[in-house]
Amino acid sequence: MRGLNGKTAIVTGGGSGIGRAICRRFGEEGTNVAIFDMNGEGAQKTADEIVANGGKARAFTVDITDRGQVDKAVGELAAAGRIDILVNNAGWDRIVPFLQTDMDLWKKVIDINLYGALNMHHAVLPHMVESRAGRVINIASDAGRVGSSGEAVYSACKGGLIAFTKTVARELARSGVTLNNVAPGPTDTPLFAEVAQGESGEKIVEGLKRAIPLRRLAQPEDYPGIVCFLASDDAGYITGQTISVSGGLTMHG
Repeated sequence: MRGLNGKTAIVTGGGSGIGRAICRRFGEEGTNVAIFDMNGEGAQKTADEIVANGGKARAFTVDITDRGQVDKAVGELAAAGRIDILVNNAGWDRIVPFLQTDMDLWKKVIDINLYGALNMHHAVLPHMVESRAGRVINIASDAGRVGSSGEAVYSACKGGLIAFTKTVARELARSGVTLNNVAPGPTDTPLFAEVAQGESGEKIVEGLKRAIPLRRLAQPEDYPGIVCFLASDDAGYITGQTISVSGGLTMHG
């Protein structure tokens, strides 16, 4: 895609799942990939795969809920050159009916899915504004658009992220910075596998497959194309948008 070769992209949660697939694609496009993940081993594995394939990548062990760690890693990267792209992909959830949850679970879900993204935006966007150029792609969720049973607080975070993205897209439009959301549907990732265990988990999976018009769960590889497009020069006139990638499970227009 146009305009990705030689750029520098930060991808949070790039140590596995959707994040790893996005990192690999950026590497194939000639982008310098900075992988932020609290799982340093996973981040390094992603970086090694990109380098082995002829790309450029560097792993950073970062807990995005810790602002000090975020500032340190972003500062180190910014000192080496311009930060062109930010993909906020890191996320976490546990499927539990809201009335069976507690404040400890709320805090963990909100810290990772909302405060983590806020930390990354607040640390990275000043560099983009100074450069008067930048692309931010937030991995939201269709849970934030239509809700999802058992994911009330997660849905609230993703809905908040979608609204936040639209607001900051308005605020920074004249600075040459665009922000957009990609909203995945149910995806076959390690996190989903933790949930879909046993007989009840199998029923959830089969029920989802029946509900999705394309009759399958998404794979991590279903997302890098739209993410890289939104990061490319071809998407220069797109900002404040939310694009669902859900096999037709949710259709907006």
